[in-house]
Amino acid sequence: AQLAESGGGSAQAGGSLRLSCLVSAEIYSSHCMGWFRQAPGKEREAVATIDSYDGRAAYADSVKGRFTISQDNAEKTLYLQMNNLEPEDTAMYYCAARPSGDYCLLAASAYTYWGQGTQVTVSS
Repeated sequence: AQLAESGGGSAQAGGSLRLSCLVSAEIYSSHCMGWFRQAPGKEREAVATIDSYDGRAAYADSVKGRFTISQDNAEKTLYLQMNNLEPEDTAMYYCAARPSGDYCLLAASAYTYWGQGTQVTVSS
């Protein structure tokens, strides 16, 4: 079971980046997929999750209206479109999968499979 993130890098405040996460076939059917981030000295926090069964997405308040989570079933890829970036978005970003469960929680502890992460740095 593997998840591999890409697309991180540097951006100016107000700019955009799109993260991708290629998911192995055996876990792509997971109920919930999500993006999480961790800044130095801080706990890992949820950014966005998506319910693979009905496409419903949930977002952290800090990114609502700026970030969009989506998935391409044919490519087995999860995306995070990040617009109007802020310096506070600087962090290592991880994709994760939760194979089963009633809800797609915005909580890192609920997710089983994790990628290695991709760094996002936003300068002012």
